[in-house]
Amino acid sequence: MSTEPETTGDAEPGTPTGGAGTEADAPDAGQVSEAEAELRAQQAERERIERRKAEKKGPVESGGKLSGKAADLLAAVRAVESGEKPAATVLAEPGPAPRRSAPEPVRRPQPVTAEAVATSAAPAPETVRAVRGLLGEGGAPEALAPQVAAALGEGADEQLRADPWQLLRIAGVRPEQADGFARALLGAECGPDDERRGRAVTVWLLEQAALAGHTALEMPALLTALAQRGVPDPDRAVQDTIAEGEALVFQDALEETGATPARTEEEDAEAEERPVRVLVGLERYALAEESLADGLARLVNSAPKQDGSTEEWERAAASAQGSAGELIRTVAAHGLVLHTGGEASLAEPAALLHAARSLGLRAWAATHGPIGRDRFATLLGRSGGPTGPGTNEAAGTEPLGATAGDRPDRAVAADAPPPAAHSPVATVAGLLSGLEGPGRDADGALDLDLLVVLDAPQLDVETAALLTESLPDGARLVLAGDPGVLWSVGPGRVFADLLAARICPQVASRRPDPGPLGELVSGIGIGELNQVEAPGKEVVIVPVRDAGEAVHRTVQLVVDSVPRAIGVPAEETQVITPGHGGAVGTRALNAALKERLNPGPGRFGGFDPGDRVVHSPVPGRVLPGRVVTADAEGLHLSCGGEAVVVPKERVEQSVRHGWALTAHQAVGSRWPAVVVVLPGDAAQALSRPWVYTAFGRADRHLSVVHGVEQALPKAVAEVPAKPRTTRLPVLLAPQVAG
Repeated sequence: MSTEPETTGDAEPGTPTGGAGTEADAPDAGQVSEAEAELRAQQAERERIERRKAEKKGPVESGGKLSGKAADLLAAVRAVESGEKPAATVLAEPGPAPRRSAPEPVRRPQPVTAEAVATSAAPAPETVRAVRGLLGEGGAPEALAPQVAAALGEGADEQLRADPWQLLRIAGVRPEQADGFARALLGAECGPDDERRGRAVTVWLLEQAALAGHTALEMPALLTALAQRGVPDPDRAVQDTIAEGEALVFQDALEETGATPARTEEEDAEAEERPVRVLVGLERYALAEESLADGLARLVNSAPKQDGSTEEWERAAASAQGSAGELIRTVAAHGLVLHTGGEASLAEPAALLHAARSLGLRAWAATHGPIGRDRFATLLGRSGGPTGPGTNEAAGTEPLGATAGDRPDRAVAADAPPPAAHSPVATVAGLLSGLEGPGRDADGALDLDLLVVLDAPQLDVETAALLTESLPDGARLVLAGDPGVLWSVGPGRVFADLLAARICPQVASRRPDPGPLGELVSGIGIGELNQVEAPGKEVVIVPVRDAGEAVHRTVQLVVDSVPRAIGVPAEETQVITPGHGGAVGTRALNAALKERLNPGPGRFGGFDPGDRVVHSPVPGRVLPGRVVTADAEGLHLSCGGEAVVVPKERVEQSVRHGWALTAHQAVGSRWPAVVVVLPGDAAQALSRPWVYTAFGRADRHLSVVHGVEQALPKAVAEVPAKPRTTRLPVLLAPQVAG
């Protein structure tokens, strides 16, 4: 029995949606679905990257888009491509990077129409047919044809025949499978030393590193991984990949640590060559990190727009309590501010938003997901925050405070509309796509003066780059979040890197999460799993001996014990488990919970009306909802009060049942009651951030189905977050003054 690694957005395998049900009301013709919005944002991002690719085909000038050593190395790579220099000189030590100010951002274009996205996203039928025939010839699954055609574009079959290892560009395909396909097509010409294989495996390893959170890999680690994959000459494979422009290489100077003793003149001369680490990364993440560094430096080095006098800001700060006042004062004077704290600390960004809008600023907040958005909107209303853009209207009369009463203690139903439709809160994806938030001005920048991004640890480098590029000159950005939770699903550790870099003011909340749950989670954050007094059954431990008992007790808790003893109904209770597979993974638990809570034949691709589901329009994005019906259009869902139609060919990849989630899928959301399931085989998957995140999703009650014995306290005490290789701190250093 094993637990699959933590992933986000993985769909439950099943058959395509079929059959006909009661037809739901079709959305308006002008309405854009969540999936289309995600595609529009991705399309705009791809256009931006293509523009930058075009820019880089010319000579790299001083002060171009890539900075310092990265710019010099890229120029060297282009020189190799043109034949001006031998490949051996690519990794030569470049000169020191000049200090430069942050350039003006490249404005993100307006989102393209949904019709254009649909046209570009769907490969031509004849292309799919040709690819399907070639896949069959090579013994590969013909079901991959649409994905291959979409990835390779026009002439995909010819490209794949010329280079069979291009099959590795398809998610889920492994090198040994691509090798078998290549042998079937190439016969005796196929060999492990084929340069096409070396390049494809190099890119595949960099993609796998990105899935693990890295934006680049150190050269020794990449060479070792290539050797393990049977590449005879790893160094040549990397050089070929760089020369073909499929990856970029960087040299980052290593910081010297400790006291430096006196040196002789000869030692001083040798010390001029500082130690460096050589990194290799995919272009899309390199560009995103460069763009993010530029945008952050612009915020740090520029004075924020002066809305409201110093006296008005000070009065607003003085009227707030504790660290909320400190946050308001800091934001008044700085373009970029970091705010850290747990769930109770959300009252401080709420106070900031209220104060900023009372001073006339166009202030908005953005959250990771719809549940977090709706909870924060409720908090704004309960704390007297604004309910409409540009207004000071209070949606409630309760003052901001440190008590649990200021936090919503009820879950927002997955299919319920937002509690405050005009509240200045959006999801990050909705803000960037234009479906939520203030929209954009004539220059393509977001039409706001202050943006508070909650759940900031969930920002990957690409999303963070889009946000910073989208801010107008003079705007203020506040990144707020709990540094103890799991990092982003996508590559990078933006919030952690910024906290470590100390390039801008940081305000730490002094507002602790209340009650036994707050005490328990706070202890986990510092590596201690403490027993807490829980007179109201806020925390309950349920020991189990095996997988079967774990599933049985989980269902019993959700269906009977928690509703009866705690008063939280099953629809407001969330199950969290380490992985999707195994005897106690999300698949097994969802099957058991569906049987008790919404039994049915699953006639719509494994789903029935009323099923609790999660929809992933793109990898890493999870939207909770419920099944409404299905018809020829596809599966009809209600997600956050919005109608979503998932085409039947996308159901298998993007929809799965949602009574049980992984911690990565649950991050950014909270529920009145949470059941965390820790089966015996979950020990290797546990870490302090995982336990902190899972336990911290509960508002009123936490049940722990405990089968890992001492592995739980050991994980809390000894297993930190897995390190990620990123370049953001190095990129920020030469750009940020002082």
